[in-house]
Amino acid sequence: MSGREKWLAALPVYNEVDYVDPILDEVKRYADHVLVVDDGSTDGTAEVLDRRKDITVVRHAENQGYGAALRSAFQFALDGGFDGIVTLDCDGQHQPKRIPRFIEAAKSADIVSGSRYLKQYEGDDAPPPERLFINRRITGELNRRLGLNLTDAFCGFKAYRAEAIRKLSITDSGYAMPLQLWVQAVAAGLRIIEVPVPLIYLDLNRSFGGSLDHAETRLTYYNRVLDEAIAQAGLLPADSSGAMPSCQPKLG
Repeated sequence: MSGREKWLAALPVYNEVDYVDPILDEVKRYADHVLVVDDGSTDGTAEVLDRRKDITVVRHAENQGYGAALRSAFQFALDGGFDGIVTLDCDGQHQPKRIPRFIEAAKSADIVSGSRYLKQYEGDDAPPPERLFINRRITGELNRRLGLNLTDAFCGFKAYRAEAIRKLSITDSGYAMPLQLWVQAVAAGLRIIEVPVPLIYLDLNRSFGGSLDHAETRLTYYNRVLDEAIAQAGLLPADSSGAMPSCQPKLG
């Protein structure tokens, strides 16, 4: 995947039986080391993974959530002595061929985050309106309160250097995990870069879990997690003298 550094490609998976095999075939073209965190799948995904001998699988006995799956991936990367980890989803919205670009960008950053809104690609899908609304609202709040310059707060296609992971202490097990990530990254003074990725939505009916499928409930939850993360980190507002800004140059 890269010259002398050892990188891990990690995919959190929950009930992706229709996607997992072709996505993993593609990931293997660009990654020597591939980890799948099966977060308690019940649709036959586990059986598909059992048949593959070219990847490593970490299993959660029960569904714990997106954040919990990423925590398992982070720990695996640290325990395995990897220099970094690229995370991508297994539902077809992230193109594995872009993995090398993320690793290259990580030469000058601690965290490289994909953005679906940094550049328009031919054939981009239209995002579900409520997801776009929430993303814009939360991204704006992060930028205002943390002094960031993000365009996409929730893209799961990312590269993390191992040294950066060691400075994070993610506790949220669900989809609010990125909010803790951004706050902790700013508090730790990590270098963040966004790189553009196409906007692809193959599953418009994806569930966020129970009441979080309701947009207003989800937005309220995200704001609460953000408030708690900022308070816990002890960060001042971005325009205060003691703020800890983080720089986000954007790559074209």
